[in-house]
Amino acid sequence: MNASKLLTFGFCVLLLCALAAPRSMADEWDKATKVSFSAPIEVPGRVLAAGTYWFTLANIDSNRHIVQIWDSDRTHLITTILAIPDYRLQPTGKTVMTFEERRSDTPEALEAWFYPGDNFGQKFVYPQVRATQLAKRVGRPVPSMAQNNPSETEMKQAPVKEVSPSGETTEIAQATPPQPTAPAKQLPKTASLLPLWGLLGLISLGAGLALGRLVKNMA
Repeated sequence: MNASKLLTFGFCVLLLCALAAPRSMADEWDKATKVSFSAPIEVPGRVLAAGTYWFTLANIDSNRHIVQIWDSDRTHLITTILAIPDYRLQPTGKTVMTFEERRSDTPEALEAWFYPGDNFGQKFVYPQVRATQLAKRVGRPVPSMAQNNPSETEMKQAPVKEVSPSGETTEIAQATPPQPTAPAKQLPKTASLLPLWGLLGLISLGAGLALGRLVKNMA
């Protein structure tokens, strides 16, 4: 391989790394997760058929945790649902989704979603009537809100309560505090990537020049 071909190859590798970096940061920020279900599952407000879906956190100016569910190509938004923080002691390196108990003739109800490596996840808020039914069935409180099909604006403002197995409701004092390591504070999705591109360009240029000198010395 001559010097010019080697230099071109090295530059292409660096360019591919630069192109991959912004996408990786975006996925980390919105927690984009692709999951497949072998059977129908229930989420707040609807039932999803068996298949493949994308789960993401919405870019909404609010301290509320709002989850969007997309189709397998991530081109069609299927539903938007409200969540509150959930916590686990031991994070894992893979996506974890937990489900409420169910009768054998009904779809499993999705309870929470944890992104790989995170202690904090998303616990889904169900409409009050459905939350009351689930709480009675599983024997523990379930997060609820009064609206059946809330808009994003309503999700940002609606009080979130817990429904006990006996049907009593208790308002959650701070239902949706920001996560301690919220990536939105580190790299907002709406922030410009121009500085990052500039830095990556300089790194790529410097590495290319260094590689060229090395090849020239070896020739």
